Amino acid sequence: MWVGVGLLWVLVKALPWRWLVRLGEGVGAALYPLARVRRRIAETNIRLCFPELDAPAQRRLVKDHFRAMGAALFETPFGWWASEKQLAPLGHIEGLEHLRKAQAQGKGVLLLSAHFTSLEICGRLMLRHQALSAMYRPNQNPVVEYFFRRNRAKHCTRAIRRDQAKDVIRTLRQGEVVWYAPDQAFKTRASVVVPFFGHPAATNPATSRLAKITGAPVVPFFGYRLPGSQGYRLVIHPPLEDFPGDTPEADATRINQVIESAIREAPEQYFWTHRRFKYKKRWGIPDPYRAPSR
Repeated sequence: MWVGVGLLWVLVKALPWRWLVRLGEGVGAALYPLARVRRRIAETNIRLCFPELDAPAQRRLVKDHFRAMGAALFETPFGWWASEKQLAPLGHIEGLEHLRKAQAQGKGVLLLSAHFTSLEICGRLMLRHQALSAMYRPNQNPVVEYFFRRNRAKHCTRAIRRDQAKDVIRTLRQGEVVWYAPDQAFKTRASVVVPFFGHPAATNPATSRLAKITGAPVVPFFGYRLPGSQGYRLVIHPPLEDFPGDTPEADATRINQVIESAIREAPEQYFWTHRRFKYKKRWGIPDPYRAPSR
């Protein structure tokens, strides 16, 4: 693992960004026929979320997703180790005024994102405009965990584990911006099961809880990889109005709808190899990822 990270470091230092992205897309295309388990997960997710597409279109979307994932293998460490000079021409930001307006309330800001393949580099590009603290989910692989935590802590004001709610609340009450992505499957007692692309999904209700406790506005922020050598589009939306609402379920449904709209902007760039529709047995919902019995 360490050898692989060392090789990535050498490539990031030796190759221009556009070459790294193209190399990554090639690697992703090569992995498509080999990564059977991950491919099946992506196929299941896309079949569930885009039933309006015919089978060939769904297959093309899965292939495009693997190319996007391959690009992430190289652009993520580029986002960690690139200089400000290298990053400067890549980020094209829209809607910064919405973040400034939310900050003027003096209650901190929850900067809401989702797990797109370009998440890490777009976060680094966002840091050129706004200091922020980043929530993160610890990785089971200790090497991966070390680099993600180390580099987020290096560039962000602080890196906060997602289970450290008191630190998040304290940071927001200090008027700071906290960046996080609550869109992956969340199977704890606190989870709520609400629709995601029309299917029940175990969802983290922390967004509304944090907003209710601190009064912090929730500002959606999403980043997209642009075609060719154009870089990345960073889009900041207006703060959610009348949020939080009446129930955690209604709020979680609304957050999922915001994320769905963002995904439709560049569906191949979302992280489809994650089992978003995982359920506990006691919920009585069939597992869509289980291979059919023969």
